[in-house]
Amino acid sequence: MVMPTLLADRITPLDYTELTNNHVFLKSCSNGYFQQHNTIHHGEEYHHHHVGPSAKELIGNALRKRVENIDHEDCEPGEEDTFFVADLGEVYRQHLRWKRNLPRVKPFYAVKCNPDPMLLELLSALGTGFDCASKAEIEQVLRMRVDPSRIIYAHPCKTNSYLRYVANQNVRQMTFDNADELRKIARFFPNAELFLRILTDDTSSLCRLSMKFGASLDSTDSLLALARELGLNVVGVSFHVGSGASDPIAFYKAVQDAHVVFQQAAVHGYSLKTLDVGGGFCADNTFEQMAGVLGAALDEYFPAHSGINLIAEPGRFYASAAFTLATNVIARRTIQDSELINNGTTTPDASYMLYVNDGVYGNFSSIMFDHQNPIAKVLRAGGQTLYNTPAAEGMDDESGVEYSIWGPTCDGIDRITLSIRFPVVLDVGDWLYFEDMGAYTKCSATTFNGFPNNHHTTYVCSEPGARALLGM
Repeated sequence: MVMPTLLADRITPLDYTELTNNHVFLKSCSNGYFQQHNTIHHGEEYHHHHVGPSAKELIGNALRKRVENIDHEDCEPGEEDTFFVADLGEVYRQHLRWKRNLPRVKPFYAVKCNPDPMLLELLSALGTGFDCASKAEIEQVLRMRVDPSRIIYAHPCKTNSYLRYVANQNVRQMTFDNADELRKIARFFPNAELFLRILTDDTSSLCRLSMKFGASLDSTDSLLALARELGLNVVGVSFHVGSGASDPIAFYKAVQDAHVVFQQAAVHGYSLKTLDVGGGFCADNTFEQMAGVLGAALDEYFPAHSGINLIAEPGRFYASAAFTLATNVIARRTIQDSELINNGTTTPDASYMLYVNDGVYGNFSSIMFDHQNPIAKVLRAGGQTLYNTPAAEGMDDESGVEYSIWGPTCDGIDRITLSIRFPVVLDVGDWLYFEDMGAYTKCSATTFNGFPNNHHTTYVCSEPGARALLGM
């Protein structure tokens, strides 16, 4: 089993009053997990409001400490395996960003995005709920002593045995989008609290979900009638505009449609209490625009005085930027002038194919499943650590040395980068790093070709508030 490492600074006092509101419930997290399963190293003191190591410095120090201690000539098998550095402070900052922009909406983190245990511990301490899609995810959250009321079983089509399980665990909130599911719930968990998931326009999203889930507005009235006939408790409406959404109008239209379903439910005698606006939130600078449109729609159709609870299911918003991945160059092939590179053109100068010890069957599965384009940077080359320096960056012009980057498996599709240029010559034993590798990466990694998918994670924390919550 790969054991995580925690690199922490000394704790500085935190003013909880500034950060607490009716949607954020801070609690102690001194639960023994960190003492039993992590090595804690105390470094320089970090203060949020004055000079101290930045997030980049903490991540860089963690990367440097690990790679500089590995000699690829005589290390033990597995010592040079790919590994993560996770900054829990980034998760904390994202939570504050959420509260600034969507103060009325309580986040239920989508566990499927990244079930990293320390990430979940911090989110639990911050008072978020959890969006779970399976028995295993629900079990993981319940093991953290999270109250079942903070879990929504947000899968519209559930296994019979899983329904029996959540009934025994008193996880009541769940979604549905069809008549057969209603009959199944009536049989196995008639006391469940149900959310009718409606169809949305997700044509602008990276990963579309409407082809698989969601009831059209033509069918919602009959579904509500059936729920009433079966004596089921419908408490809300949910939607999902697709993972990695890019059109804020999709949120506005979905809220508008949800309001129609609330009115339909009233005709059938239901007094709905909650609207779940799903996921689709990105961590980049589009979030504020998305949140602005969504917030305006909620204020128009579900104003604060309406008493409707608002929840959401963000995943990548919290996890993406918090994880950095380091990979080792395990082999190199020189492409001569006369050879063809992969795009079918000749290269006037020598270029290289780099083979690293992670790929699309591993933590780069996001290339295939999540339409991501991870950008390689040079961590260590020629005995020098280059993290966060100009020499680490790819070059925009035609100067430098050209590389394609490939994963370790025997499959020809296992390619990470078609072409990138660096100002340095890379060789076997050197290291690359990739930022923004926290979303839909380790969760969908496989062991294809016998390569491991359980990789070491070193944790750092650039925010004293997060360290205080975790009892670090």
